[in-house]
Amino acid sequence: MVNATINGQSVSMPEGSSILEAVFATGNHVPTLCGLREVSEIGACRVCMVEVEGVDRLVPACNSPLEEGMAVRTDTPRVLEARRVNVQLLLSQHDSRCPTCVRNGNCVLQFLAQELNVLEEPYRPNITREPWDAGFPLIRDSSKCVRCLRCVQVCAKVQGCNVWDIKNRATRLDVAVRDGLSIAEAGCVLCGQCITHCPTGALRARDDTDTVLEALADPEVLCVAQVAPAVRTSWGEGMAWEDSASEGRMVATLKALGFDYVFDTNFAADMTIMEEGSEFLERLKEGDVGDNGPMFTSCCPGWVRFVREHRPDKLGRLSSAKSPQQIFGALLKSYVAPKLGMREPRSAEDYLGAVREGAGIGIGLDTHPQGEGANDLAALAARAENGAAAGQPASPQRIFCVSFMPCVAKKYEAAVEAMVREGEPDVDAVITVRELQRMVRMTHTNPALLEDAAFDSPMDEGSGAAVIFGTTGGVMEAALRSAYYLVTGENPDPEAFSAVRGTEGWKEQVFDMAGTPVRTAVVSGLENAAKLLDALDAGEVSYDFVEVMACPGGCTGGGGQPIHEACELAGQRGTVLYGLDKKRATRFSHENPSVGACYEDFLDKPLSHRAEELLHTDQSQW
Repeated sequence: MVNATINGQSVSMPEGSSILEAVFATGNHVPTLCGLREVSEIGACRVCMVEVEGVDRLVPACNSPLEEGMAVRTDTPRVLEARRVNVQLLLSQHDSRCPTCVRNGNCVLQFLAQELNVLEEPYRPNITREPWDAGFPLIRDSSKCVRCLRCVQVCAKVQGCNVWDIKNRATRLDVAVRDGLSIAEAGCVLCGQCITHCPTGALRARDDTDTVLEALADPEVLCVAQVAPAVRTSWGEGMAWEDSASEGRMVATLKALGFDYVFDTNFAADMTIMEEGSEFLERLKEGDVGDNGPMFTSCCPGWVRFVREHRPDKLGRLSSAKSPQQIFGALLKSYVAPKLGMREPRSAEDYLGAVREGAGIGIGLDTHPQGEGANDLAALAARAENGAAAGQPASPQRIFCVSFMPCVAKKYEAAVEAMVREGEPDVDAVITVRELQRMVRMTHTNPALLEDAAFDSPMDEGSGAAVIFGTTGGVMEAALRSAYYLVTGENPDPEAFSAVRGTEGWKEQVFDMAGTPVRTAVVSGLENAAKLLDALDAGEVSYDFVEVMACPGGCTGGGGQPIHEACELAGQRGTVLYGLDKKRATRFSHENPSVGACYEDFLDKPLSHRAEELLHTDQSQW
């Protein structure tokens, strides 16, 4: 142990601890900008300067080791002045037009300037402005970069992608895409971890809110929302309505924004399990897993993009099942829309027939785009007749599907050519949780004043297995719950596969599947995924089924989630999902009645020809 004093207060720390760790251990405070614990402690910003007795110069607390007998002061006039000057110098190289910045009010540099009482910028501005592809899902604004190097460190150490690098070392240090490449060429997987760990607005997701608001305002467009499991854990974080941010209030808020239908992506997650689980059992039966390599999950587009960009030799080991987002879009426009009268036919007679057919097979019509009651066939017929008499179609011509996701890579996935059928994308726009919060604010919607609402049928039901899709290990657990049933004809205990839970970056477990041992692994964070792939290639490990999520902790730690400085909330959000799982009446994907109806009325069975056509993809063609 090392003994020292911080502002006169004694502290004893393990050998190798930094001054900054000792400061925090005593309850004292030192501001930081570049620091990320266990990731980036390089002293680049010089904001955490402290004074050490007997040392002439100030030292950065983040990467200076605590030494025996040190007497550290964090609040001397010299220290405060140095911090103020350093922040002023950073501001001279930073576009300070804060009102138009996406991080206004949630910016570390802005907070530091206020905390240090910086009231003027005495140094001549010297701001870097570099071009960027505005259509790429990840946007970098070089004029807001403070060269803290967090993005460089996170991308290299946590995600293993090495997209960002330093340039102009001899003149003025800058951050740029490595090797002078464009972002599209650099192997970026769009995990968004550089965004959530950037202290300013230098990195952000492409904003698609205007596109969605235009669709909501168009009377000829029917707007449909789907909401991912992890969104309900975080959509109210840091907002005035956080205390009332329930699942039902979230649905009511989307209705208030103008969405005609609000469905639950959990339905599609259950469909994913039926397809992916069946595919795994088929591969297991054929001996195509184990010695030949495991089957990898495919519901995380960041992971799929990582394989494509960095390990294309593993593409054939991915499950061919689409992600829940894309399964939802495909089923919405091919299966649900005709049943709910969202699409043709256009005549009054055919329209009424479609409504009767929908009601007859037990698919609910309780929320119609124009507000008529689901069972009021006379009212629906009258609308159809009036529309036909006026020469208008009985239903809107265009369906606009919006996904609310905790993810940046989903923006990429929705635009993949393989996800476009007959010239129409299955998913038209993807909105992150941060964008959802901005939409609520800009429309002056107050969720606290709304009554809870239910998801619309038939995509309103999701099992507990689907809910936990949003956290690391959740997809594996959900798949094993149903795989066990498909093999034995009996449900396992819902907690039978809970050993795969937890936020560790690499977990492994062997489960008995009716006498057959199934070797599983769960990985989150792409650096961990790369290590697992290397171990597989070296013959050091062998698995049958592997779940990979690009973001540490899974979707709950996704790149589209709300940003909280120095807080990693994936574990806490995941706990919320496990709580929702326990409360669900149905905890197995194969027992979801809406899923059963979809197979009975439309798909026939998992891995059928129609299911393969709509719900599966060849990632090598992306």
